[in-house]
Amino acid sequence: MPVSAPPRSGRAPVVPAQGGRAAMPAQGGRASVVPAQGGRASVSPPAPERAQIAARAAVAPPVAPVHFAPQGSGTGVKKPKRRKRVLLAVLLPLLLLLGLLGGGVAAQLQRGLPAATLTTEVAATLKIPGALPAIPWPAKGSAELLVEGMGRLGGSGDDDPEPIGSVAKVMTAYLILKNHPLSGAAEGPTITVTSADVADYNARIPLGQSLVPVTVGERMTERDALEALMLPSANNVAHMLGVWDSGSEAAFLEKMNAAAGELGMTGTHYTDPSGYLPTTISTAADQVTLARAALKDQVFADIVAMPSARIPVAGTIKNYNDLLGEQGVFGIKTGSTGEAGGNLVFAAHLSVGGRTLTVVGAVFNQPGAHTPEQLANVNSVVRKLLKAVRGIVKEYVLLADKTVGQIKTAWGAAAPVSPAGPLKVVGWPGLAVKVTTTTSAPGSGVTSGQVVGAVQASGVRVDLSADAATAAPSFWWKVTRRP
Repeated sequence: MPVSAPPRSGRAPVVPAQGGRAAMPAQGGRASVVPAQGGRASVSPPAPERAQIAARAAVAPPVAPVHFAPQGSGTGVKKPKRRKRVLLAVLLPLLLLLGLLGGGVAAQLQRGLPAATLTTEVAATLKIPGALPAIPWPAKGSAELLVEGMGRLGGSGDDDPEPIGSVAKVMTAYLILKNHPLSGAAEGPTITVTSADVADYNARIPLGQSLVPVTVGERMTERDALEALMLPSANNVAHMLGVWDSGSEAAFLEKMNAAAGELGMTGTHYTDPSGYLPTTISTAADQVTLARAALKDQVFADIVAMPSARIPVAGTIKNYNDLLGEQGVFGIKTGSTGEAGGNLVFAAHLSVGGRTLTVVGAVFNQPGAHTPEQLANVNSVVRKLLKAVRGIVKEYVLLADKTVGQIKTAWGAAAPVSPAGPLKVVGWPGLAVKVTTTTSAPGSGVTSGQVVGAVQASGVRVDLSADAATAAPSFWWKVTRRP
């Protein structure tokens, strides 16, 4: 290789480059020419520029060299066709999987929805809110009040049996109609008055008993006799009916006491069919029990409601119950003696909330010097009681129109259930009322206002309905729910 010495002129030496070409001068601002491979010279920048390039290279990150492969070498950038083949290899199985899943999703979406569940919280027995107001019970004696079909309003006095006077005739009439039933306006069989019946009548006159005149051979129908027994309270007819039914008064008394036992009248004992004897005793509660049983016979109810009637021999007879027609009173029987005082077993109609109720009561042993005063006193007490009953027994809200249940769907949506309106019943504060709740299948869900059942009490019915619609199931729930 030739060696060049520095020229005298000061120019940078020219170094032969590979390939035979000379390099540009390296000093004095000129580029040096270095022989390059293949006979060509490479040009080197001047020193100051090389320094700047080196500085930039130290700061900037190195740039990876780009290699260009010769055509047909098999290396370098992938071709588009290969990229498509890879994409297809991934997508085809995915599409196949989606197709298989799609069939299952369609089947899930077409399945019927399961039924929703309905739960309610209405008790089988509810009490009308509030406390029973004070009732004007008599200061003396005893009393009992009951509303038919609803229950007992209450009572006063002790449960000690006391003489009841002519109220005993209720049992006599009850047994006669039980043993010799009548219906409608039928008069029933004929009873022929005997000489013994006339003698009994005459023996009672000096004692000042309630009587109707009779004559030997008089023909009196069963209905006539019952009217004479219950309206003017004829003691002689009570004896006559007992003998006619059973052959003797003693045999009839056995039937009277047996009937009292059957009815659960544990405080009652009969010693005569008229109640004249003070040994015939009972309680107000027992006589209300008997009155309820007797009123089930329509002929009995019709007779005790009569202000007057006409019978053979005696002619027109008047009912001693002066309260008939007052405050709905339609019976039943008065009774008064010196030992018993004034007594009344009564029944009255009461119209409330479109219903007609029957109030049955008894007031016993009211004071008085004689029968008119005794009956006046007992009537005064009964009037006060019936007035109080009319103020107490009325329509009340038993169940408010508030949420009483819930409908819940299989996917978790819910809707409250409540009565379509308040359930109102006739009664009084504190009365326990039986409630019947019925429900119907709500389906998979409900719409707002949809009827799903009912509540019923005392003959009043109110629908149960959904307060809102249940939300529809989500797509995800449908496709992922289990069978």
